[in-house]
Formats: sequence, structure tokens, C-alpha cells
Amino acid sequence: MCGICGSLWTPGATEFERSAFERTVDTLSHRGPDDRGVFYARPNELGAGAPGVALGHRRLSILDLSPQGRQPMASPDGSLQIVFNGEIYNFLELRADLEKRGRRFRTGTDTEVILALYREYGEEFAVKMNGMFALALWDSVARKLLLLRDRLGKKPLFYCAEPNRFLFASELNTLVGMPGIPKEIDPIALDLYMVYQYVPHPRSIYRGVKKLPPAALAVWTPDSGLAIRSYWEPDFNAEEDRPYEEWLELLRGRLTEAVRLRLRSDVPLGAFLSGGIDSTVIVGLMQRLSSRKVKTYSIGFAQKEYDETPVARRTARRLGTDHHELFIEPDIETLLPLTAKQYGEPFADSSAIPCRLMCELTRKEVTVALSGDGGDELFAGYDRYKAVALGRAIDAIPSPLRRFLAGPVCSLIPASTRQRSFPRRLKRFLEGLTMPPAERYLQWIAIFNRARRGELYTPEFQNELNRAADREEPGYDILDWLTGAMRRAGNRDFVTQISLADIRTYLTGDILTKMDIASMTWGLEVRSPILDDNVLDLATRIPLKYKIRGRKGKRILRDAFREFIPPELDNRPKTGFGVPLDHWFRGPLKERVREILGDPRNPATSYFRPETVQKLLAEHFSGAFDHAARIWALLVLSFFMESTGA
Repeated sequence: MCGICGSLWTPGATEFERSAFERTVDTLSHRGPDDRGVFYARPNELGAGAPGVALGHRRLSILDLSPQGRQPMASPDGSLQIVFNGEIYNFLELRADLEKRGRRFRTGTDTEVILALYREYGEEFAVKMNGMFALALWDSVARKLLLLRDRLGKKPLFYCAEPNRFLFASELNTLVGMPGIPKEIDPIALDLYMVYQYVPHPRSIYRGVKKLPPAALAVWTPDSGLAIRSYWEPDFNAEEDRPYEEWLELLRGRLTEAVRLRLRSDVPLGAFLSGGIDSTVIVGLMQRLSSRKVKTYSIGFAQKEYDETPVARRTARRLGTDHHELFIEPDIETLLPLTAKQYGEPFADSSAIPCRLMCELTRKEVTVALSGDGGDELFAGYDRYKAVALGRAIDAIPSPLRRFLAGPVCSLIPASTRQRSFPRRLKRFLEGLTMPPAERYLQWIAIFNRARRGELYTPEFQNELNRAADREEPGYDILDWLTGAMRRAGNRDFVTQISLADIRTYLTGDILTKMDIASMTWGLEVRSPILDDNVLDLATRIPLKYKIRGRKGKRILRDAFREFIPPELDNRPKTGFGVPLDHWFRGPLKERVREILGDPRNPATSYFRPETVQKLLAEHFSGAFDHAARIWALLVLSFFMESTGA
């Protein structure tokens, strides 16, 4: 796992001096603390009319720890240069096939296999690789740069394309630190953030700076500029009717193989173990495949409703792992802004805080960790999917009755200050019953829904947003990000449409982004077997009836690996990986929150009506309502603007 960056510029463009580029590379040192490398050529050095090329790499050594694994790595004839961030899990199998075709190798790295794949298959090499990756490959003969990102976007890649130069980096902070990159806030991106709690691809928070989408292949040439195409399109409409036992055997085989492939490492390896089904299954398979005790890690909080360590501890004993725990009493006043600033743009999933701490704990002993990410999306584990199913059933009743439930009945339920309370969830459920199904789902997951954003935005910002939409995206609607993904599974039942849309939206934009930044902050590589290409292909074809049974999600995952799951875990309600923001904002951080969000000099508050912000704070502080997620989203934006001067 590593950090990459680079720039290409045509003769006559502003020179990216080598010394400045070297400094840029080192801004990624946390992603790759073990080694560094640079390939640098000024315009015309690689041939008359050739662009300037600068490729940089910071290395976290996982496979072939020798200097031979250093990047940028060149092909034997020197015509190709590659910088690569990630792991190709099937690289040994690919290498064996390439050797049969006459290719020879001098290192034990997956990076060299990628170069050989490109030689053998050209731009079609992308579909051969099963892994997590973001890479840049310079072909000096064809005079083109290729950028590639894995199928689900596990590894990030940002870029900026201009008429006479092209720049890219693993992290947004690195890219916008390059010379001449403007830091102009994109109003549409900010609006999307206020709803989804992250900025969806291909946008970033800055105009002119983009995220390469998952499963995308980008080609940049000095003459033609940038062209992007998708190299993989999942068939989410394909549902198969197989006997349940057959599905169980297929899942056991594919997930076991996915874990086996991810145990390949030349450095110490462990796993996250929460109180959930997904990590329990992964750790169980790791322990079965390992000849020694697997090192497992959990973190806990003083507030019992957020503490999963007792369940994780019992699970570790059942599986026989070498278990480690950390109880968090953090310096939250320092930790919160520090976490918020890491992402280079606003990112308001508060579970980034425990995720960061988990990665810090784990990195003290191992360099690679396996996680259970992806289980909720692939196997319908979120409680909200059951709400979606119930909502669709209620759609069949007459609309006057639905309006009665959403109006008078809903108003009788008191607002709850407990995030996970049944009254709070019921009230939120009823509020959306009169809406179309997709908009109802967005109403449930949004930080600030349509009505709240209407109250929050100043007239000036709303006008700026409208002008940007008219100019850049006529007909823009905040719902498009979700419904566009749902159309890929348009022939499936509505719950499956939603869960598969989450794979293309929430999983990529939130879960995988969070894990990448949290882990790379400490130079830790995190691998997700459930998101293996072959597991993904299988899981998306399984009918919903095999994923949800009664009030339980992940039916097939539970049944396939029941030997690993303690009975108390199987019967335990779904809990998230959260932090007690609601308690912190009413307690130790109350005055600090009031100070930050009430400061007229805070540039973030220029977008929002101060009276609306003050109302949110007053309701939260008094206990009348829990606005912790909304307050955190506003704080994150404040921390971001403070750190960047945007």
C-alpha cells in the first residue's frame, strides 16, 4: 500500500521543478513510510515534442521488501514507468500464466506483473486483476498516461486536467498543494456533502479537481487530452434461482478463497474484530487457514451503547485469537478537528474517529489487517433495508391513511435524544411515508433533507448553487446520485435496488474512503475479503429472500459460517461503529461547539443562516432533539475551511 502522485506538462507550460515535485511526493510519506522514488523528465527529454513527466511514489513495503520492489518501476526496455498503490491478490496466478506466455520476472512484486499484463493485453489488462488499486502507467512509445482505479474504488485517485498539463495524486491534500491548482469551492459538491455526508465522485469539493470513478480507465495524451471509460460494468440485474444449499456452498468456497488470497504478505498480519457478523466471519476463516493465533483488535467506549468490546472479547475466545483492546477516553477537542482535516475535503461520517483509533492501535503490531467491510451492502445487513421493505408494503395502503400516519400519528411521537432509540427511528420512518420510494430513502439517510437545507442555506448561497447547476448540470437534483445507481438494478426488487445502489454510492464514497484515509494515516494496509471480485459477483446475484429473514439481515452469511458465530452475537441487534457525539456535544465540547459555529468570522458559516444554526444548537443542548450528526457536519466543514483557507 502506497501513495502516488504525478504530473505531465507540454513544452511551454509552467515547469514543475524537480525539487518542488520531490517535496510533493513527501507529503504522502504517511502512506508509504518505508521508501520513496521519483521518475522525472523535462519536456523533450523523452523525444522531440514529448511532454515533461514526473511520477512519484511513497512505499509501504508488503511484498518483496528488497530494493527491487522500489517504484516508479520500469519495464525491462525502459519504455514503461508505473506507480502503483494497492495489492493485486491474484498476482501469483497471473504471473504463472504470463510465464507460460514467455514473460520473465526479476522481482517478487505484483507491480512487475501489472507491467507484463499491459505488455500482453494493452488497455484490456485492467479486467485481469482482482484487487484494490489505483495506478498510473506512462507509455513513452505511445506517449500516453493511463490511470486506473479498482472496481469498487477501494483506493483513491484525484486528478486535475488542464489544456497543457495533467496532475494526479492519491490524496486531495497533495493534489491541491501542487503549483497552480485553484481552491475554488464547488457549490454543487457542497450541497451534495450536506445531504450524503461525503462528496460523491467524480466531484471533489473543488471546481476543476475530480475523483477518478471506480472501475475507470483514463488515458491522457498531449494531443488529445483526457478520455475516461469504464472497463467493468456490473450486471446488477442478474438474479439467479438456485437451491439455497447450493448458494451456501458457493459462498463458503468463494469467501474462503478470498481470505486465503489476502493472507499473502511478507510482513505481520492481523484483523479488526468488532461485535459484528462480518468481522467475526473473516476472523474465523483467517484462524482456520492460519497455523498460528491471529492477532485481533477492538476498541471500546465508556458509554455502553457504543461499546462492542464485550461481544468482541467473547468472540475472540471462541475463535482462539490473540486479542487486543483499547478503551477510548480521547482528547476529543484535539482529535475531532485532526480527523476532520485528514480527508482534504468535508467528510462527516463520525465513525472515522474510532476507525482512525482502531488503525492506530493495530499498526503498533501489524502492517496488514483484514476487515469485514462490505457485508452490510452485499448481504442486506443494514436495518434501513428492512425499513425500505416495510415502506414498500405500506405503499399499498390508501394514500389518505399514509398521510394520517405521516402527519397526526407521527406528531404524537415525542422527539428522542437517543440516536438509536425506537421512537426516533419510528418517527423518521413515518415522516417519509407520503414520499416516492427513492426520495423516502434519501429522506431517511440524509444529514440535511430538502426541507432542512431550505431553512439552512442563505439566499446568497442558494442563488450561487442555482447558477452553478444551470451552468454545469442543468436539471440537477440531489436525488440523481442515488437514482442513477439504482437504475443499474432496475429489474430487481426495490430493496435489492437500494442495497446494490449503496455499493456504487455509499460504500465507495463513505465506507472505503473512511478506511483508506484512517489506515493510511498510520501506514496500515487494510484488506476486505468480502469485497473480492468473485464474492461481489456471487452476492449481487443472490435473491433477497436468502439475505433477509424476518428481522435479520445477512441470512446467508450467518448460515454459511454459523460455526464461527456465538449465539449471543447471532441474536444481537445491528449496531454501528459509532462514537458518542451526542454526549460530547452536550458535555465536554458544548462551549467549543457554540464558539465555532457562532463565530461570524468562521468562513463556513457564510453559507448558512445563523438563526437556523443557533436553533439546531439550542435544541441539541437542551435535549429537545438529537442533532449530533448535523452539528458534526457543520463542524467538519468549519475545520476544513479553517485548515485550507478556502
